[in-house]
Amino acid sequence: MSIYKTQSGREMSLKLYDAQLKKLDYSCRDVYIHTRFGRTHIIETGNLSGEPLLVFHGGNSTTAYNLLMYRFLLMDFHIYAVDIIGHPGKSDEVNLSHRNYDYGKWASDVISGLGFDKIACFGVSFGGGVLAKLMCIAPEKVKKSVLIVPSGINNAFPISTVKMMLPLLKYKLTKKEKYIKETALFMAIKEEILDKDTLDMVKDSFDHVKTKVGMPSNVNGKLIQRCKAPTLIMAGEKDCLFPAKKVLSRAKRIILNSTTYMLKGCGHMHMMSESEKKMIVDFLSV
Repeated sequence: MSIYKTQSGREMSLKLYDAQLKKLDYSCRDVYIHTRFGRTHIIETGNLSGEPLLVFHGGNSTTAYNLLMYRFLLMDFHIYAVDIIGHPGKSDEVNLSHRNYDYGKWASDVISGLGFDKIACFGVSFGGGVLAKLMCIAPEKVKKSVLIVPSGINNAFPISTVKMMLPLLKYKLTKKEKYIKETALFMAIKEEILDKDTLDMVKDSFDHVKTKVGMPSNVNGKLIQRCKAPTLIMAGEKDCLFPAKKVLSRAKRIILNSTTYMLKGCGHMHMMSESEKKMIVDFLSV
């Protein structure tokens, strides 16, 4: 079953994917590997002589948009940015359960398929949950990990997202784009976060993708303690999905070699300061 609402919607979504990828101004190579769950697409880009970094994007979003948001990584790292299977992009449209550890098994297959025994990893939102599941399933394959506003650590109760439904319903009924912005503001908090690339991505997701509401479930604390890799967790103070107060307190308890950081005043969608970007680059470079 397709993850898109229509075939024409799929084509429009992939057209946006390619257009946003071109904005990076970096050469990009398409890589395809086979996993036990299906064929997976990866964008190889960045500094090809830099340290390898496997990057997981957010849910109902794309690798192309994620690379635009975190393009500061491209200067220092040899990026392998993977299209999460079953999400918008060019991987197989295979739906995995967000409740079990299949995403971790899939991510483990991706690392092996790329020819690595161990690699540094970077995951955002849904992708952070995928990375957390990987840390449970194949801890020996994770060299370092950075989890940004991650699912899978201490998710908020779903009622916190109910307020988003009213403007989203208004958009579906009227197709007035002002309601896209109203919906996204629940995650962004600040209007300046909602640039054209972000609004294009959100609109594409609402218009063309069968939205996945379920996020990777909270990992088992004992399982993730098997991962001894240095881990940086950054969470938004005002994130309605994965609030920093909940995420960081549990992360400190269950991730043994962890550094935690609160993105102050930030919602789920955010803009990082130069010092925060440097913190990530320095952490991955040591």
